Amino acid sequence: MLDILKAILFGIVEGITEWLPISSTGHLILLEEFVKFDNVSENFFEMFEVVIQLGAIFAVVVLFFKQIWPFCKKGGGCTKQGPLAYVKMDIMQLWFKILVACIPAAVIGILFDDVLDALFYHWYVVAGALIVFGVAFIAVENWNKGKNPNIRTLAEISYQTALMIGVFQLIAAVFPGTSRSGATIVGALLIGVSRSVAAEFTFFLAIPVMFGASLLKVVKFGFHFTTIELTALLAAMLTAFIVSVIVIKFLLSYIKKHDFKVFGWYRIILGIVVIAYFCQKLVTPIAH
Repeated sequence: MLDILKAILFGIVEGITEWLPISSTGHLILLEEFVKFDNVSENFFEMFEVVIQLGAIFAVVVLFFKQIWPFCKKGGGCTKQGPLAYVKMDIMQLWFKILVACIPAAVIGILFDDVLDALFYHWYVVAGALIVFGVAFIAVENWNKGKNPNIRTLAEISYQTALMIGVFQLIAAVFPGTSRSGATIVGALLIGVSRSVAAEFTFFLAIPVMFGASLLKVVKFGFHFTTIELTALLAAMLTAFIVSVIVIKFLLSYIKKHDFKVFGWYRIILGIVVIAYFCQKLVTPIAH
């Protein structure tokens, strides 16, 4: 029962930090230091941290189903004839752009997933990424102040723009602590996308990215779950789903009246906390 409660706590943290541009990795690293599972394997926990994101994905699917489901009944919004009479071409084009944006991170992730984890999944990399992108958020918002975005709707995102956003997402795929949503939002703002469109495109982009990452981890782990492991995973996913619904609604409402600078300051503070905590851990054994 205690492990289930711990899994729910991880689901809460995942649901909050996956969508706010503050780095789920940075928060989970700190959480791991204080919350340890008692009855699961190390390999399961490595998979668990990634696969609980599926709960967050389902929140996007539920909230934006009409905007992302590209099929319809004949005459229900589809204007073409023949087989395309059942396809909403504007939504299908959006999915093509999303897939284009996924290409950079997908290629690097498939080829170098284990290598990148070994090289960069360390607290000092996470702390550095938190601070650097925190500063970037503040700098980009100051630079954008008073400027009118060039792209105000999802339909105005071109394939070239989508690919450029995908390159920024690649930074998050390589350096943990960057925040996938943070990297894509910063990149989108830099190339003239409005805050609301940048946030929505980031939400949709998460669907294939998170599903692919989760599938990769499950395949590597295998499907040999103990009862407690399966229960913990499902509990965390359900919690992440519920919390994600609340957080996504909050973020969309928040950015209508505010910029992202508050998240930049939060990232900087969190990065300093991570550095202070782990430096203290390094110094304490020496002192003893």
